[in-house]
Amino acid sequence: MVFRILDATSFYAGIPFLSQDINYTTPLVFEEVKHIKKDHGAITVLIESDRLKIIEPEKKFIEMTLEKSEETGDHHHLSKEDVSVIALGLQLGGELVTDDFAVSNVAKHLNLKVIPVMTKGANKVSWVYFCPGCKSNFSKDSICPICGSKLMRKSSKR
Repeated sequence: MVFRILDATSFYAGIPFLSQDINYTTPLVFEEVKHIKKDHGAITVLIESDRLKIIEPEKKFIEMTLEKSEETGDHHHLSKEDVSVIALGLQLGGELVTDDFAVSNVAKHLNLKVIPVMTKGANKVSWVYFCPGCKSNFSKDSICPICGSKLMRKSSKR
């Protein structure tokens, strides 16, 4: 059975409301989106009909996600909600439904399948950091030790 893990974008796009499938999300994402269709009780209906399950990811999967996001250079672009969704995808072995580029990139580096919502999706990317001042490259995001400029990131394939 394929598990679909939904991020906030999925809810805003109406994915769980248009499907009879069972979907999963995390408590952090649920808190972020529970106002959607509140007047109609749509999210309550999803939960009561077992079409939406809210699961807290285990700590070890959160740690694996954080570690991989450090490796890919996406850690500064992920919220706690993003990390929780990726971690739940790892834990359940499911597909992530998202349009978030950083979420997609980390998930793909963790060999998770990513299903885009309203875009054509993102390719797997590795980042390098460069100084716009002195044009030097670095492996970590910070301040340039040579000239003091804030480093920017670019795909390592450029």
